[in-house]
Formats: sequence, structure tokens, C-alpha cells
Amino acid sequence: MDTSFHMSLPCLSVRDTKKFYTSIGASIGRSTQSWVDINLFGHQITFIKTGKFNFNSPNYVFEGKILPSFHFGVIVDLETWNNVYSKLKDEDFELVDKTTFLKNNLGEHTSFFVNDPNDYMLEFKSFKNIANVFES
Repeated sequence: MDTSFHMSLPCLSVRDTKKFYTSIGASIGRSTQSWVDINLFGHQITFIKTGKFNFNSPNYVFEGKILPSFHFGVIVDLETWNNVYSKLKDEDFELVDKTTFLKNNLGEHTSFFVNDPNDYMLEFKSFKNIANVFES
């Protein structure tokens, strides 16, 4: 079954949110002054202007890397992953640099994180073999 997810999150600025997500290749769906639907590679994220939301979750360690416990992301093909990574690097966004996890194992993937304008950590993943996304 081919499906998409929907997520709704508070945001600080609808304008800044639109600018950031369109800069990484997402498109804008329905919107008003107080909310916006973002089409993030076929997935719907609704950002609602409510102000700062505090997620007091600790980080965790995976394969020696400290990663944010609260984050969301998207799985894309390697070409898209490289394009988004390059755009963000060129625009001087602060990135948690690219890393390959589970090297030479099922589930091997390359990943990087970036903060959006609402201080959400967004992860981009590209799997060596997409069929192994849920394999271990």
C-alpha cells in the first residue's frame, strides 16, 4: 500500500516556515495567515502559528553519534538526498553532518539533520536498499 503521513506542529512564523520548506524542494498547499500545509515529498505537515513549543526530551546515542530524540524526517532517494544536502550547505544552514549508519548491515542508510525555523530537528535519510527500511 502506498500511503503518506500527516503531522501537525506548532510554528513561530508561517512566512519563515514556507520559505524554509520551499528552499528544500517542498511545496505549499492550503494556507492562511495562521497555518500552512507543506507537501514534504508527498507527506502533509501542517504548521499552525501558536508560538514556541518546548520539547524537553534528552538526546540519545546511536552508533557513537548523539542524535535528537525528538525529530521527524523523510526518506528519499540518494539523488534527492544529495540535492537537499547541497542546497542546505550552500545556504549555510547549521547541519548535523551526514553520517552512514548500520554500515554493511541491513538498514544501512545515510542521514543528516537540520533545524527548521521553528527549532524542529528534521532528518533526511537515504537507504542503501529501500526494501530494508524496517529490517534489522
